[in-house]
Amino acid sequence: MPNVAVVPDVADVPDVAVLPGVGVLLAAGAGSRFTGPTHKLLAPLGDRTVVEASLASVLAAGFSTVVVVTGAVTIPLSILDHPGVVVAHNSDWAQGQATSIAVGLRAVRDLGSRVAVIGLGDQPFVTPSAWRAVARTESPIAVATYDGERGNPVRLTDDVWSLLPTTGDVGARALMRLRPELVREVACEGSAADIDTQEDLAPWT
Repeated sequence: MPNVAVVPDVADVPDVAVLPGVGVLLAAGAGSRFTGPTHKLLAPLGDRTVVEASLASVLAAGFSTVVVVTGAVTIPLSILDHPGVVVAHNSDWAQGQATSIAVGLRAVRDLGSRVAVIGLGDQPFVTPSAWRAVARTESPIAVATYDGERGNPVRLTDDVWSLLPTTGDVGARALMRLRPELVREVACEGSAADIDTQEDLAPWT
C-alpha cells in the first residue's frame, strides 16, 4: 500500500522555473490485471483518474515539456490538454514497456534534449519533489528510492539510451544491474506503488 495518503496536487508549484531534461510519462500498457469497468489509468482516484493524478505530479515538477506515451487505451484530450504536453503514440505497446521507453526517448531526442526523466502513468503517488530531485541529479542514470527500494522516476542521459533493451516488458532495471557504476540513487518522499489491480485502488476510493 502506498505510504502517503494524499494524491499529489498540480498546485504544488516548482521552486525553479524549468527543470533540466524532459519528463516522460509511460501510459501505454494494457493494464490486464485490472478487472474494473475501465482501464486502470482511467479509474477514478479521488476527484481525478489515476493517470490524471500521475500527470499532475510531473507537470507540477517544473519541466518545460512532458511527453506522454500512449498505447492500449485512448486517454481523453481533457486530461492531456496542458501547455508543454506532447503525446507520442506507441503502436507496438503490446510488445512491452521497452517499446514505450523507446518511443518516449525518440520524442525527447526530437525535442532537442539529451536527458529523459521517466515515470509511469499508474504510479500516482510519486510526488513532484521526487521528479525534481531525480531530474537534478547529474548522473548517467539516477533512480528514485523509497525507504531504500528503487522505484520511479528514472533519469537517463542520452549516452545510455542505446544500452537499453528495445523489446520486452522491461525498463532500465536490467541496465542498472549490468552497469551499477552508472547509477546514483536518490532518496525521495512519496511512493512508487503501482495501481495494477482493484485491490491496489480500493484504499484510495
